[in-house]
Amino acid sequence: MATLSSKLQTRYGYGMTVLRGLVKTDFKLRYQGSFLGMAWSVLKPLMLFAVMYVVFGKFLRMSDGTPTYPVVLLMGITSWQMVTETVNIGLRAIVDRGDLLRKVHFPNYIVVVSASIGSMISFGINFVVVLIFAFFSHVHFTWEVLWVPLNVLQLYILALALALLFSTMYVYFRDIAHIWEVLQQIIFYGMPIIYPLSYVIDRGGIYAQLAKLELLNPIAQAIQDIRHNLLAPQTQPTIWNTYHAWWVKAIPLTLTVVLICLGVFVFRKNSRKFAEVM
Repeated sequence: MATLSSKLQTRYGYGMTVLRGLVKTDFKLRYQGSFLGMAWSVLKPLMLFAVMYVVFGKFLRMSDGTPTYPVVLLMGITSWQMVTETVNIGLRAIVDRGDLLRKVHFPNYIVVVSASIGSMISFGINFVVVLIFAFFSHVHFTWEVLWVPLNVLQLYILALALALLFSTMYVYFRDIAHIWEVLQQIIFYGMPIIYPLSYVIDRGGIYAQLAKLELLNPIAQAIQDIRHNLLAPQTQPTIWNTYHAWWVKAIPLTLTVVLICLGVFVFRKNSRKFAEVM
């Protein structure tokens, strides 16, 4: 056991030390010069939640009609923000850290991973806020909350996979940042985040079929699973209670595995050329 521990320390010890240093530095620099500092990690999703709730929940009446809808909406916005924050910062991580990568020798992927961990820290803070909202909304927690860590892990893997892919492409093509800005808006409004999936299903016909197709998107599936297992198992449809065929249920999970494998493969294949290109 001691031999295994020493081998792991020898192989990964330096990388872990660099990773911890980058995470601390990135998190401090993220709010440097800001009057409210780290409070912005909570205020941003809360302000977006307030706008979306008033517009879609009150004016357009896109609500599932339950007392848990506001906290379900907040959970969706918080989860999506973690994904976009990971990709937005991770996308530029290699280029922004170009001078450091040329001077200090360490695995390039650590730069992208450090950005993702910083986003997870913000997500953890926001998760506590969601739990406070859930308490005042009288949410009844069930045993299904035990699945939430796995749901969050899947969402993190998806965000990291996108960050690895886009950070690699950004080294060669700066236009990818503008393309991602458009894509994230399309994905955001194309997923049941600001509107409840049950609202679309209840309209029937082609809308119900489109709603079911949305659950094949692994990001939408993971966010819906978090909402279902944590907050509202009675009102939140998931791929597990919408489809009966096991192979259909496996599609989002398979896409998650394929995406992270593709991200790692593309990043590793090109990482040795980063210093030359930059």
